Amino acid sequence: MGDSFKFDDIIKKSFLNLEVFKSVSYIDMLFGFLCSFAIGMFIYWIYRRCFRGVVYSYNYNVSFVLMTMITSMIIMTISTNIVLSLGMVGALSIVRFRTAVKDPLDIVYMFWAISAGIASGAHMYPLAIIGSVVIGITLALLSKKKLRQQSYLLIIRHEEEAADELRDHLRKLNTTLKSKNVRKGYTELTLELKLRDDNTSFMQKLASIPGVVECSLVNYSGDYAQ
Repeated sequence: MGDSFKFDDIIKKSFLNLEVFKSVSYIDMLFGFLCSFAIGMFIYWIYRRCFRGVVYSYNYNVSFVLMTMITSMIIMTISTNIVLSLGMVGALSIVRFRTAVKDPLDIVYMFWAISAGIASGAHMYPLAIIGSVVIGITLALLSKKKLRQQSYLLIIRHEEEAADELRDHLRKLNTTLKSKNVRKGYTELTLELKLRDDNTSFMQKLASIPGVVECSLVNYSGDYAQ
């Protein structure tokens, strides 16, 4: 019985007693928000400088700043009481984000913003600052590295009269056939090829072949080359 009462007392004092709520000092709140804001702006700057996609989104980039600050506020809130932290986890678990992320690297920036917000909210400022600087430098260095050879999809629509001459040109480009659609009046080919240094001069030769209706070159990441 004595052990049972002790266990009940622990539960009441640790989980059910409202007096276990702690207050976050104004100084801690100020430093937490300043640190999260500064790191969020650093993430914003790195993303802007290192962006290599097709269309840059200002709103998407600003969301990293707000994500860092909001995460910091959540961590400071749930650090005051364990009951509140469990309730917050349950409330956040029902949130579903359905925005499609086209570039896998954008997920890295999201996790970076969330991690920095957690560290700032937990008052681990050296970890948040030093870790963000290391991650930012790493992303900056990797973004400057230009790939010498990239994979592309070559899409060609042609009439039957261009089949023989087009086959000879494609053999020289060392392409791999991915799909072939035969429709009324023309044939559509989808081929894979690798290019070095974005050399697309062959596109003019393919387009000049009699019977070629259209040819497009598409990068796997969503970039288009003319």
